[in-house]
Amino acid sequence: MNPTHPSATVSPVIAALSSLPDFDPRKVPVQGIDAHLPAVPREAQTPQALRARFAHPPQWEPEVVLEKKFTNRAPAHASVLVAIVQRAQPMVLLTERTAHLSTHSGQVAFPGGRADPEDATPADTALREAEEEVGLAREFVEVLGTLPIYVTGTSFIITPVVALVRPDCVLHPNPYEVADLFEVPLAFLLDPANHRRHVFDSDGVHREWFSMPYQDGDKNRFIWGATAGMLRNFYRFMQA
Repeated sequence: MNPTHPSATVSPVIAALSSLPDFDPRKVPVQGIDAHLPAVPREAQTPQALRARFAHPPQWEPEVVLEKKFTNRAPAHASVLVAIVQRAQPMVLLTERTAHLSTHSGQVAFPGGRADPEDATPADTALREAEEEVGLAREFVEVLGTLPIYVTGTSFIITPVVALVRPDCVLHPNPYEVADLFEVPLAFLLDPANHRRHVFDSDGVHREWFSMPYQDGDKNRFIWGATAGMLRNFYRFMQA
């Protein structure tokens, strides 16, 4: 966390808490909502403004970069695609992972996964994984840049790759990995009034994390853990 931030009371998040028996992150009390922080202006969220932001990034510090370790799994490099679909209102593409997966099952996540030896860059990993996971062909994607590495409690060293996606893309989710595919307005995610802070104590260990619950029709999409942490960093990058 960056101690200079007015809301920097939140320690590293840990998505792997979902591995605990009977743990439900939705039931953990909300300790605060950051409505006092400014939202990123809408004019800064256009494709042209996003391109300019990544072409000439500001001086800034990420707020959440390292979760408390939860397993003894060997570290593994991975990338996720923060895919901004260029609709009239820019939207961020997210997935709900299937319940049977060994890591982060049932959670809201960006498309992405482990790096392969054949991947030349983190962007190559994110693009390959997005195509395998949700059927997003590379021809529809314009990579803008990356956010700082984020290390999860399950020892994944993740590079978030931010990209613009053409709205005419056709997606084909892999049913083995993806239970559902949906979009959330970028403006919603870049408004701290929608950023909630939670606190949880278990076996003498104190943990805190962000959540960004989004009502999508009749479904409540509970964005939390690593995904929310990376989105919080995206907010800090855009607001710097």
